[in-house]
Amino acid sequence: MASHKFLLLSLVLLSFNHLFCYSKLDEDSTLGYLDDISSYDMTAYPSYYAVHGERGTIAYQPNRFVLERVARVAGFGYSQKVVNVEDHGAKGDGTTDDTEAFEMAWKEACSSSTSAVLMVPENKNYLLKPITFSGPCKSDVSVMIKGTIEASSDRSDWNGKNGRHWILFSGIQNLYVGGRGNVNGNGKIWWQNSCKINKSLPCKDAPTALTFYSCDKLTVENLNIKDSQQIHVSFERSTNVDVSSLTITAPESSPNTDGIHVTETKNIQITNCVIGTGDDCISIESGSQNLKATNIVCGPGHGISIGSLGDHGSEAQVSDVIVDTAQLKGTTNGARIKTWQGGRGYAKNIVFQNFVMHDVNNPIIIDQNYCDSKTQCKQQTSAVEVSNVMYKNFKGTSASEVAIKFDCSTTVPCHGIILQDIDLAGGDGDATTSLCNHVNWTKKGNVIPLPCAK
Repeated sequence: MASHKFLLLSLVLLSFNHLFCYSKLDEDSTLGYLDDISSYDMTAYPSYYAVHGERGTIAYQPNRFVLERVARVAGFGYSQKVVNVEDHGAKGDGTTDDTEAFEMAWKEACSSSTSAVLMVPENKNYLLKPITFSGPCKSDVSVMIKGTIEASSDRSDWNGKNGRHWILFSGIQNLYVGGRGNVNGNGKIWWQNSCKINKSLPCKDAPTALTFYSCDKLTVENLNIKDSQQIHVSFERSTNVDVSSLTITAPESSPNTDGIHVTETKNIQITNCVIGTGDDCISIESGSQNLKATNIVCGPGHGISIGSLGDHGSEAQVSDVIVDTAQLKGTTNGARIKTWQGGRGYAKNIVFQNFVMHDVNNPIIIDQNYCDSKTQCKQQTSAVEVSNVMYKNFKGTSASEVAIKFDCSTTVPCHGIILQDIDLAGGDGDATTSLCNHVNWTKKGNVIPLPCAK
């Protein structure tokens, strides 16, 4: 018994060490790139890091709520209440509507005075209509999805309800969602009725499979999510988020099926995810701050994108983003920043590094004339300011001749753009080129293709 407790204690300590190690970024591998760059105009374009004397570290704190969860699993003085959805009448036969049973199970788990586990058993297929799991809860809750949760295929089930959500977690602290199970959005009927597939139809929102809104100290891991009606997983107005080991898949032709979408969310880490959909593998929108994504496999899809930003004249604020170690195959874009004309605000202090491209269109792209509209977008002078962006250690093949494209605003040029150690050839080893409009850039190390003339 003593040796058993020692082993469990060791696991807790190892978990703490793992979280601590990832609580900040390695100094050598991120934003020391502004040192000793003679051609970078510090007077005209002072760096955030130079002004504030920082080295680009993002201060993630070890997640105490995760440590406590590990301790509970190990049995150190914690008790857990297990709430099985089948105890509330869920059938899991793939045809019975289990929505009410899940709602009752959540009510019991969320109202528990001790930590609770909402259990979705394995080898079952639970059919759900739109559902909201609301907080605050009396204690922390773990949602263990062992089986499969499948969305209703009847679009009328969303009539009179918020059509933007299927499963919504709202206003919850210390929430864990995982279990190695499956979430199936059953999105085919929605794709067929999309204006992007059927041009004669009006453009309407479709549900996001999993939405986490206004959550704090959130962990989402070890899930297989497929065929969402629109976005697969969205983090909105949340803080202190850990996302890991998600597999997200949808056909390349499925419209607007972003893998992981982040907006108005701060302090988020995304690790070890495999994503292949019909839109961005990861989309990072306004209000996102202190985001680090590592070990991402992307394709098919539209790449890893910041934006779109500034649509309908809106103000965008995105800062302190690092995407480190990504493999992209057959995507329409690689590392992309996209903004609409007429917007305002900023996207700054961004690092894309250690990317491997396989037959990727637009491996490196800033597009400040983005226009995802049925009609041509009008020319406007205001723009989101894009600054202090680094692309470091890119290699692989470009499916297009133009491997580096900076199409920036005529009135608010991109500045502080750094290219370091880039090697992007054509698919058959052909030479590639760069295209640059209204951008102030700096080159370090070997860069292929050569940057445009200034």
